[in-house]
Amino acid sequence: MPAAPDPRPLTGEPLALDLLNTRWNKEGVVQDLLTDVEGLAVWLDANGLDGRFDADATTLRHTLQARDALKKAVDGSLTEGAGAVDAVLTHGRIRATLTADGPGELPEFGDPSWGPAWLAARSYLELLSTASDRIRGCAHDACILHFFDTSRNGTRRWCSMAACGNRAKASRHYARTKES
Repeated sequence: MPAAPDPRPLTGEPLALDLLNTRWNKEGVVQDLLTDVEGLAVWLDANGLDGRFDADATTLRHTLQARDALKKAVDGSLTEGAGAVDAVLTHGRIRATLTADGPGELPEFGDPSWGPAWLAARSYLELLSTASDRIRGCAHDACILHFFDTSRNGTRRWCSMAACGNRAKASRHYARTKES
């Protein structure tokens, strides 16, 4: 059975940030996609992991542990989050392999229910090694979404210009017109 449609306002970010974005604000109320295994199925499907991992209670518990660990590292500090992210990473490893295309890497898990959590934590390490300064939280006060800034000059501020960016511009305009 196909997963339900993804209700989140921002999708398509790297796996680590996409996992963080399973919580978002909607009209001032925090929404959480991962309250049950059905939400986990939606997230797995959105990230192409639905055929590889089961959407069950154990996988959900491990995925939530990874989300909490990533939140500590991204919204807190690397020092605060390192131990929590490392605790997730202990449940998998990379095996070097040779493929028809050349050298490759194959993730391995002692327990497959750790797979999505481990892949998200590994994704965060890759983002840190690529451009740690491009991992951002939306600049809108009420938004809790995260994104990887791929803009040319690295100055993206909003999760979405159409949503949060437009709200911020409208608020500034309203404040200016109210003053005059």
